[in-house]
Amino acid sequence: MTVQSEAATVADIGGAAVKSERIEIATPRQLMWLRFRKHKLAVASAVVLLGFYLIALIAPFLATAEPNKSEAQRSLMPPVTVHWFDDGQFAPHVFKMVGKRDPKTFRRVYVEDPTQKFPLHLFGRGFEYKLFWLIPTDIHLLGLENAPIDENLFLLGTDVQGRDVFSRLLFATQVSMSIGLVGVSISLFLGIVLGGISGFFGGLVDTAIQRVIEILRSIPTIPLWMGLAAALPQGWSAVQIYFAISIIISIFGWTELARVVRGRFLALRQEDFVMAARLCGASLPRTIFRHMLPSFLSHIIAASTLAIPEMIIAETALSFLGLGLAPPAVSYGVMLQAAQNVQTIATTPWLMVPAIPITIAVLAFNFLGDGLRDAADPYSQ
Repeated sequence: MTVQSEAATVADIGGAAVKSERIEIATPRQLMWLRFRKHKLAVASAVVLLGFYLIALIAPFLATAEPNKSEAQRSLMPPVTVHWFDDGQFAPHVFKMVGKRDPKTFRRVYVEDPTQKFPLHLFGRGFEYKLFWLIPTDIHLLGLENAPIDENLFLLGTDVQGRDVFSRLLFATQVSMSIGLVGVSISLFLGIVLGGISGFFGGLVDTAIQRVIEILRSIPTIPLWMGLAAALPQGWSAVQIYFAISIIISIFGWTELARVVRGRFLALRQEDFVMAARLCGASLPRTIFRHMLPSFLSHIIAASTLAIPEMIIAETALSFLGLGLAPPAVSYGVMLQAAQNVQTIATTPWLMVPAIPITIAVLAFNFLGDGLRDAADPYSQ
């Protein structure tokens, strides 16, 4: 063995020893972070989800047109083509799309007018909005230079009412991604509280709560959603309907978590550390939230991260069927209502674009849940 190889071996052994010593003295939070970083797919999913919520936060700034502004003359316009070079120089621009009737199919088709060219530029002016719901401004990330006030950049085309699909997709991200957080927050609270009470006390309390769970799980969801959606007052605003749909979805979201929590509480309530906490005078809330819940945090994290995509899909399905959110609210499900027949999908495939962020978000939440579940129990093999 050469001197260089011996030195490399000694360095490797020394590095492994230092790493092992760092792990031995690391706190549980540091161990969780180290284990989570090893799950590359979960880290990538976390970055993707942060991007989703960042887009939701600054959606008006990224939008190129008002989401509900319609115009019949630009109905079902295909996505515009961005030309990146002009006479060999980097100069992004688009041409005005002119609509005309096809004499054979009588459909409205759009062609580029090369005589009307609009250069793209950053931080252009457009419709007014409040950045972070506080700061009034009309600055947008992209704009058209020297364009008429009614001319917009339709990156993903328009729908049947002439509304910009790209801008509506950004605003739909705000609603669909946040409704999952609201619904899961309600479900998490109900599941932990009712499941904890059921497993901790047992007896008649446990029996009553379990019968309620069985009744809720036995009811067919679609007919119940239809009945609850029909019971919503017609005069409610989009915000009121939003919270009502969140509560409706949460009615069923807490039952599975409650049973998981109940099972763990039944196993833990006779453990020595729980009995010691009660004998030391710890209150019931402190015993539950300070001593018992942290022992199966990984189960709660896994259930929560898996419940969020279920909430998103449930809202999308309800809105797609016309039972959830309705215009002027914008969500993925509301946008997908325009793609309910095969003919629309064949002739205007850009209306199916909302299915892409739904798929990405659901997969990202599932991968993130796997990583968090493993990281939450850093001492397991």
